This record gives sequence, structure tokens and C-alpha cells, in this order.
Amino acid sequence: MILQQSMPYDATEERRLPGIQPLGDAPWLIADDAHAAQMAYRDSLLAERRDAVIAVRPEAADALDELLDTVLDALPAGHARRQEEVVRPDGVAVPLDRSDPIGTLCRLVQEDLCLMQKADGPEHVLTAAALCFPARWSLAEKIGRPMTTIHAPVERYDADVARRVQRLFDGLQVAMPIWRYNELWTSDPRLFQPERPKSWPKWTREAPLYLRSERQVLRRLPRTRAIVFSIHTYMLDRANVQGTRPPLPAEEPRTLSASAGPTA
Repeated sequence: MILQQSMPYDATEERRLPGIQPLGDAPWLIADDAHAAQMAYRDSLLAERRDAVIAVRPEAADALDELLDTVLDALPAGHARRQEEVVRPDGVAVPLDRSDPIGTLCRLVQEDLCLMQKADGPEHVLTAAALCFPARWSLAEKIGRPMTTIHAPVERYDADVARRVQRLFDGLQVAMPIWRYNELWTSDPRLFQPERPKSWPKWTREAPLYLRSERQVLRRLPRTRAIVFSIHTYMLDRANVQGTRPPLPAEEPRTLSASAGPTA
């Protein structure tokens, strides 16, 4: 089980979807108090389940090269660049493998990184991703698909929201990244959850043992014009949640069934 003790925003403060706001002077990438544990888990997922956490389409190659350079220029404090490797705050040295930019990115930062590109159609398409911490969706099912079909099962993500999101994508400026967050109450603290839920909605506040929240940042790359959708995942015990809308009392024991899998 990998938990943070706090998060730098109030995830319980409700906003009208899509809930976008300017990132301003806030950092794009973050190394928080769960950095070492999350990065070790990312390393193991990449080594043991690469096909489940990495996906790349051929048209993403040029944008991935640009994304790697962009991340290297924005590494959080505690990272040290040494020629062709980066030493993370946990002391692990990550070789800068230019032949595998998405695998390198997966090991460099806590954020999952999704690359969205617009080709012939009206919408941006998911062309590459390093997604170690999916929130009940499968990368294999979403790669190559546009935003509307990626979000089709999401509660309250209707046609109007989809149009507003696409307008945001089209108007996103290089020097003006934007961000949003979500509020996902759960009794399952696993970070890697690619399984589809058996019922909808996917998340409920009825038994809020943990608060999962994604800090999602959208930024445009200047050369290729691709859009990066980064996801920093927080998981807090409900006792540590400070916010405007407190969780409901827990109604089930703090245990997982044997079929739930690993708790990281």
C-alpha cells in the first residue's frame, strides 16, 4: 500500500466539469512524500508488465523525443542530470535511452504521461502513454482513440463537456499550461487498476476508506504541437483528508478481498 500524507490542494472542493484552471507559477512535475515508493513500483511494473503500462503508435515518435527533452528541462528538485543519466531523489540512476523515450519517461517522474495528437479528424487522439496508475481503465483499450470515446463511460462526461474539452485542447497555448483535479473515493488503495468496474459509477463516497485524486496538467509542446496530459496520483487515508467536504463514515472494514490483487 502506497499512501501520501497530504496533497497540495483541496480535492473535495467541487468544480463544474471540466474544472480547468491556469497552472500559473505552480510546478508541472512534483516529487512528493511517496516518491520513493511510487517510483519503485513504477520500475517494477515497467520491468514485469511493460505491455500493460506502455503504448506507442508510430506517429508519436517525434513528439516523444520532444516530450523527453521537455521533461528533462522541468525535473523536480532532487533530480540530478549527469551526462546521459538522471539520478532520482531516491538515488536510482535512470539511463537516458533515446531509443526508448517512453520507457525512460516512465522511470523519470511520478507522473503518468499521455500524449495527445490531432491528425485528420476534429479530435485529439491518444498516440502514446506511460500509464502505471490507471484509475479503472485499460491503456490497451484507449490507445489510438479520441477524447470522446476515451471518456465515454465517465459519469457526467457528456457531449457538452466533450465539446468544451476539445475547445480547450484546440486553444491551449504553449506558455499557458492548465490543470484540474478529481475526487475518487474508494475502498481499494491499489494504484495500478486497469480492470473495468463491474458496476457504475466507478467511484462512490459510500465507504470512503481512501481518497484517490489525480492532479492532471495539460500543456502543449512547442515544436510538434502535441499535447501532454500528465497525471500525478495521490492516495490518502481518509483520516488525513482535509477539505471542504469531509468523507462519509466508513461502512466496511479496511481490508481487501483475496481477488483484489496487490495493494500497491
